[in-house]
Parts: sequence; C-alpha cells; structure tokens
Amino acid sequence: MTTRQWFEPAVYGAAVGAVALAIVGFTWGGWVTGGSARKMAEDASVSAVVAVMTPYCVAQSKTAPNSAEVLAALKTATSYDRRGIIEKSGWATPLGANDPNKALAVSCSTALAAN
Repeated sequence: MTTRQWFEPAVYGAAVGAVALAIVGFTWGGWVTGGSARKMAEDASVSAVVAVMTPYCVAQSKTAPNSAEVLAALKTATSYDRRGIIEKSGWATPLGANDPNKALAVSCSTALAAN
C-alpha cells in the first residue's frame, strides 16, 4: 500500500500553517499564555483594590487622632520616605488585614501630596 501523492504535502502544509498561525496569533493577535493572563489579572485586581481604597486612606488622614503629626511628617519627607510614613500610620492597612498594602500607601501618599 502506497501513500497517496497529496498526503505528504498536506501534512507539511498543515504543520507550516500551524506554526504561522501561532506566530501571527501571539505577535499580533493578542494571544497570551496562561501565566501572562494570570499576571495581568493579578495586576488588574491590585489596581482595582488600590483605586477603591485610596479615598478611604485619604478619609483616614482627616479623621485619625495622629493626623496632624503624620501630615506634617509627610510634608517634610522625601518622596521615597512617604510610603513608609503612610504604612506606619496604619492608613494603608485595609480592614481585616494585618499588613499595609504597599500600592495603597503609594497611591494614598500621592493623593495626599496633591491636596
């Protein structure tokens, strides 16, 4: 039994087409791997939490008993030290969490600097 004449070129064509489709899909088609999709979803969720919690942090800066001291320290601090000041004040610690959220502290210090 012999292989038909069209079988071998068809297999090669299918293989080359699959490789070309993968290259086009990942380059221009917007395809991503599972790891990349997971990382993008994680980044989006962190950004959403920070966007929602920043007004809470700013409100904390107005109602906290130590707000005058912390705001004075923020005015004299460098931009590098502001995140640490916000974290130590507890304004960047979401309700129910034990540790401050670093991205929230950066966003809160930026919002407070704008006021």
